[in-house]
Amino acid sequence: MTKLNDDKLDKTKKRSVSSDEVIKDDGKGAVKGTRRRGSRRGRPGEGDDEAGAGGHKKPDEPEFIEQVIAINRVTKVTKGGKKLAFSALVVVGDGKGRVGFALEKAAEVAIAIRKSMGVAKRNLMVVALRGTTIPHEIIGRCGASRVLLKPAGDGTGVIAAGPVRAVCDGAGIRNILSKCHRSNNPINVVKATLDGLKRLKSVKTTPIPETQQRES
Repeated sequence: MTKLNDDKLDKTKKRSVSSDEVIKDDGKGAVKGTRRRGSRRGRPGEGDDEAGAGGHKKPDEPEFIEQVIAINRVTKVTKGGKKLAFSALVVVGDGKGRVGFALEKAAEVAIAIRKSMGVAKRNLMVVALRGTTIPHEIIGRCGASRVLLKPAGDGTGVIAAGPVRAVCDGAGIRNILSKCHRSNNPINVVKATLDGLKRLKSVKTTPIPETQQRES
């Protein structure tokens, strides 16, 4: 009876070992040790907290201004029937002189927006700015759309329609006057606005020589 009771006590002691302790058997008896945390690779959250998941730090990504301008339902006629999809027109900019747009399609609205955001971020263009406005007046063209862009003084704000305003906000333009002529198709308006911004020329100021300053 005493031997049976001793065996039961030994079993209960082994079961009461915590999860952080490991029992190793080297042939001479049970040796108790501790389990090392974070020793396994590929498990997020283990190991050093400073390195984060996987031990790599993510670089700081720039913040983008993302705006969805239009979502349309499109249909593709095939031999088997009609396939419905959605197209998303998106404008993305960093507010510091870089802006881009994309028009992508997908079976769901959320997927179409996500695809457009990714394509727009990869196709950013640089806009020549003069402070918070544009350097000079210009007309952008695309198809039947014409967009007039004029510089404005501080405090004017963005005087523009929806698609033009989205492009100006993404590029970081705070003061501008604009007018859409002929077609008001949002896709063509966005393309015409970007066409005008792309053809802007930066103003370069050349210093006046000292001899000319003395003569004047």
